[in-house]
Amino acid sequence: MTPLSVPQQTALVDRLAGACGGAYPPGTRRKYFISGPQWAAAYEGQALFHAPTREPVAFEDVIRHYGEIGVGYWTTHDTDVIPAAMLGKEEQWEVVERIKKALSEAGVDCSMVTTETFHHAVFAAGPAAESPEIREYAAFRLRNTVKIGHELGAGYAVYWPGSLGYQVQGAIDEVQTLRWYADGLNAACEIDIEIARKRGRPTLKHCLEAKPFEPQAEILLPTSDAMLAFIASGLLKHPEMVGLNPEYLHELMWGGAPRAALARALLAGKLWHFDINDGYRLKHDVDIAVGLVNPLDWLNVLVLLRSYGYNGPFNLDYKPPRTTSAYGVWKVSFPTAVDRFITLWEMAGEVIADPVIKEASDALKAGAGAASTDPEVVAAANRELLTLHELIGHRLFQILVGQHRGRLYSL
Repeated sequence: MTPLSVPQQTALVDRLAGACGGAYPPGTRRKYFISGPQWAAAYEGQALFHAPTREPVAFEDVIRHYGEIGVGYWTTHDTDVIPAAMLGKEEQWEVVERIKKALSEAGVDCSMVTTETFHHAVFAAGPAAESPEIREYAAFRLRNTVKIGHELGAGYAVYWPGSLGYQVQGAIDEVQTLRWYADGLNAACEIDIEIARKRGRPTLKHCLEAKPFEPQAEILLPTSDAMLAFIASGLLKHPEMVGLNPEYLHELMWGGAPRAALARALLAGKLWHFDINDGYRLKHDVDIAVGLVNPLDWLNVLVLLRSYGYNGPFNLDYKPPRTTSAYGVWKVSFPTAVDRFITLWEMAGEVIADPVIKEASDALKAGAGAASTDPEVVAAANRELLTLHELIGHRLFQILVGQHRGRLYSL
């Protein structure tokens, strides 16, 4: 084998990416409410046991690249783009003006802002720690992010209380901690109402993001169901302003079914924002791109969302692998992630319209007409109908691989 120089390597990536085919033009990608996070694109490959493998990238470059590939929306944590020491000061607004300029030049909108309440040392005990000055600082950060969001024209704010929990048993009072956490969200909603009234624009949609483990040993709000219970607990002054931002992998990590979690959020009217990625059950939060691990499950997720009219953002919350170069992030990682999502979204439309699935589903809903209080009679009457569950699964696989369009393999 002939060794390849760096220019030859990038040329090979370009050629093979083109040979893959199936890419959508930027204009087509912009038709979908897909948002690109600053943190995902700027991820350098670092982790607890891993050194960075890519060089740093500024938000101007991230926004420009998103615009070039056809991702029309950008999202960010406050400290992704503004050092913590600048927050709330005049320097902050200078950075915000640079962001607005970059967004305008790229033809990209800011759809969501989120507050980092987990990385900085001040949040070692969480954003709702016992110390009142820590809680007041957290409330300041939340209020400040709302101000930034309105200035950038965002419609959503997301909160991941990743360090809301404990490492040592008995160290905290869980009930009081949840009350204190609600105080911070109340502060965010109240400043939001005030700013929205002054600006004559809608309030933000405040979305809670659950994660079952990491970084604390025990998390107080580990799942979307826990978040729904928290919203309905009576602790929030404006529960109508607070919904969910489920993340696909976060629901998968603890062994749950993302589709079922999304269904429960839909029933509650609280599915407002959705972080999309992929990964493995009962594993670390690896944030693999959509469809690379569970394409059939992803097809089913999108069938659900299309069936029930979800029209919120799909946020690309995934990390390009450490093995991918900075060049490859924009040549392969994000374009292919977007294209797989679009393909699966359109396949979901095929599933909904498919005559085989429709006939099987209608038959299951019609039942056998055996009105009886004898369970043996009812079971026997429906026994053949229930075979259609597996048939539907087979048909979904056919649609996924294109077999319903006549794709066959010769032996």
